[in-house]
Amino acid sequence: MNPAAPPPPATRPTLHLVDASLYVFRAWHSMPDEFRDAQGWPTNAVHGFARFLLDLLERERPAHIAIAFDEALDSCFRHRLYPPYKANREPAPAELKRQFAHCKALCAALGLVVLADRDYEADDLIGSALHRARPAGYRGVIVSADKDLSQLLGEHDEQWDYARALRWGADGVRARHGVHAHQIADYLALAGDAIDNIPGVAGVGAKTAAVLLAHFGSLDALLERIDEVAFLRLRGAAQVANRLREQRAQVLLYRQLTTVACDAPLGYEGAAATRVAADREMLEGLAAALRFGPMTWRRLQAVAGLDADAVAAAPANA
Repeated sequence: MNPAAPPPPATRPTLHLVDASLYVFRAWHSMPDEFRDAQGWPTNAVHGFARFLLDLLERERPAHIAIAFDEALDSCFRHRLYPPYKANREPAPAELKRQFAHCKALCAALGLVVLADRDYEADDLIGSALHRARPAGYRGVIVSADKDLSQLLGEHDEQWDYARALRWGADGVRARHGVHAHQIADYLALAGDAIDNIPGVAGVGAKTAAVLLAHFGSLDALLERIDEVAFLRLRGAAQVANRLREQRAQVLLYRQLTTVACDAPLGYEGAAATRVAADREMLEGLAAALRFGPMTWRRLQAVAGLDADAVAAAPANA
């Protein structure tokens, strides 16, 4: 075997990439508002996130893992391209922002790599980490239900909707979204993405976008052969063709918004995000300040490798 070649799939090391904000928001909305820190601030989101994170670490025991947070909700490069981007979202209240900081600190105290940037979103940080690791033979496991991230899936990668216990690879994207993984950015540019306030091409919904991409393969090919659209067996085909001509510049802009950037700066060296030793003092301080119960504290010590009796805490997924 060529020593420079990536290892075969059966022996590929795994890089877990966690879309943290999704699970923080989920905990914020689902956990009862009865958890308070030592200063009286609510901590329901950080308690819920801690439960998710502990479950993931206990189950997977990853040696390579990065936790990506969104710090660019109103400052990323996409806002400069298109100011209405995500303008439909209410800003996070102070009580939640404070808990995001606690969640980041908890990950760092556990020795996990934390990714956050003012110019790039969590999706971009995940894409950049996977892009860096892939040439070294790593496979990615993206822990998120976000459809945008499906565009990153390569032959050996996997996306994991942790809450629903669903996993899929690149081959499973079409069954979920009607297009292939490599077409997701084009699909969202055409059909729009209401969650991110991207309108898409007027009159082109999800079904029409999927039909167009099934026929042409890509947005670029579609725009190059736009005269063919009117002859497709598609309801309102002539009108769709006209709107694509009229909104050509807009749809190309939308694709810049829907494409995950893979060149974001990462704050670690090496091919993959590697766990380091936990910071016991920091972890103890957080546990006390956030008023974690004794069971949660024991679990934190175990996954951090601070409990001599917790043999299972040592990373096994090297």
